[in-house]
Amino acid sequence: MKRVTGIGGIFFKAKDVEKLKQWYVDHLGLKLDKWGEINLTWRERERPERIGHTVFAPFKQDTDYMEPSEKPFMVNFRVDDLEGLLVELRKERVHVIDKVEEFEYGKFGWIMDPEGHKIELWEPPDVDDPFASPDDDGNKGSDESNHGNS
Repeated sequence: MKRVTGIGGIFFKAKDVEKLKQWYVDHLGLKLDKWGEINLTWRERERPERIGHTVFAPFKQDTDYMEPSEKPFMVNFRVDDLEGLLVELRKERVHVIDKVEEFEYGKFGWIMDPEGHKIELWEPPDVDDPFASPDDDGNKGSDESNHGNS
């Protein structure tokens, strides 16, 4: 079973989310998508018709999204089979958070590593672009996407 297939996102706490996003736009040339998020798009090597996404997202300092971790960041890893991986991780006595969420842009589960970092596992749907919206009018693969996590 393939486990992690890539990085889906990096999420971290920030004192001033909008100001920090703008700093990354102004100084590093990152672009905001139509939802106001930094979302890097790329093509999958094995299936180049598919658009991959890596989200770089500051969260409000008081977010509870990274709980129960006390760390100020969380990494999101892309996986092929979330449910199967969670079964295997439980067998390996990994701390699996008993919650799975499903949206049109994929399934999400969470684990904790031995040092208390919360890790998000994301199984994108089997479509060319999981964040393309019906009103994109064929503009798939543009910088316009929504990860739904901030």
